[in-house]
Amino acid sequence: MPFNPFEEKALKVDKYFKSRSKVYPKPYNKYETDPYTKVRIILATGAEFEAVWFSHQFSRHCSNNDLRREIAVSRRIEQQQQKMLSYLKPIDENPLETTIAYEQLAVDLTVNLALMEPNLYVKKALDFALLEDFDHLYRFSDLLEMEQGVKGERLVGQYTEIMPGRPTISEHRYPFDDIRRAIKNEKSDPLTRLHAGIITAAEQQTMNFYMNLGTFHSSEIGRKLYLEIAMIEEQHVSQYGSLMDTTCTWLEGLLEHEYTECYLYYSLMNDETDDYIRGIWESHLNMEISHLHKAADLLATYENKQWQQVIPNGEFPALLAFNGNATRNKEYVRKVLASTVYNTAMLEDYAKVSEIPENYEFFKYNNLVNQNVGAVASHKTIDQYITEFGTDYRFQEKEHPVKPLRDRKSDNTEVGR
Repeated sequence: MPFNPFEEKALKVDKYFKSRSKVYPKPYNKYETDPYTKVRIILATGAEFEAVWFSHQFSRHCSNNDLRREIAVSRRIEQQQQKMLSYLKPIDENPLETTIAYEQLAVDLTVNLALMEPNLYVKKALDFALLEDFDHLYRFSDLLEMEQGVKGERLVGQYTEIMPGRPTISEHRYPFDDIRRAIKNEKSDPLTRLHAGIITAAEQQTMNFYMNLGTFHSSEIGRKLYLEIAMIEEQHVSQYGSLMDTTCTWLEGLLEHEYTECYLYYSLMNDETDDYIRGIWESHLNMEISHLHKAADLLATYENKQWQQVIPNGEFPALLAFNGNATRNKEYVRKVLASTVYNTAMLEDYAKVSEIPENYEFFKYNNLVNQNVGAVASHKTIDQYITEFGTDYRFQEKEHPVKPLRDRKSDNTEVGR
């Protein structure tokens, strides 16, 4: 059924304030909950963090206290939503287990968006980072199995394969190679605008999680692995954030953020298999509809613009769905691996590493960051696992599509580098 959040009835924003007891939810059961439910929770948590952070930045760049007070009310609700979602994680799920869910989200969300994305340039950006998050899932899974004896395939429900992607050692690029050409909202497909906002929020959530979590890990190799991969996640946030329209006013941006959250919650609600969690998606959707209507009112009041001037058609395009797409997703990752694993970024575009000049900044920066290859955490984790068990840990349903990455007794540090 078509759904347009602008046409839905909305309560006043402050009607959704909750007591702390109601903000604290019943956590999911880590042994019984579907992996894609965990993925949806992380995705929604990231969207709420992005909403709160955008609102804070808006307030810091706004001189009108009446307007700042208005957005502070919505921000307080977003903050409560974010807390409720993040506390769905149970006490007995350790951080490294949660990390596997983060990387599964990064892989399967990116695939889902890429398969729907109408803008070929944005699709290339999704495909490019996909192989890097896919490799992170492999590195963290080997660490998990080596240190805790927990197989990643159980945590991902076998929905997502676990094997090398573009080696993490190859992902360290000079900063200006992570900046892309920004899309123009008025000229782009509604899905492209939604995808840019969703993937930026998701990668930002992962970046923040690793930046804060890594120092708490109990082993030195694990601490170093979090440090290294957190650096790459910052690169991903730079890439995806640079795709977003830079010409929006703050109030137009607020409207876009609230619309994106409405779309996301409506998608999650329609995709969810857990009745309790589905109830949360529905509740949060109603909250976001109230935020969206408030954003539209503020846009009209302070900029004399109607929401249709920013979002011409409020009816949602094709929804995001994880359920039932695991086989398709695996095949897509394999296809992208086979065709682009040797790529790196070059300014706003991509090129095979073998085709860029030998004196290009990528090589200088990558060699500086990875001075001693043997000590690089992403490589050392696999090397240490192989030393202990004879072969690396993987969950793959058939032969790896890239020949140099098939060797399970030696970690490749040259592909893409």
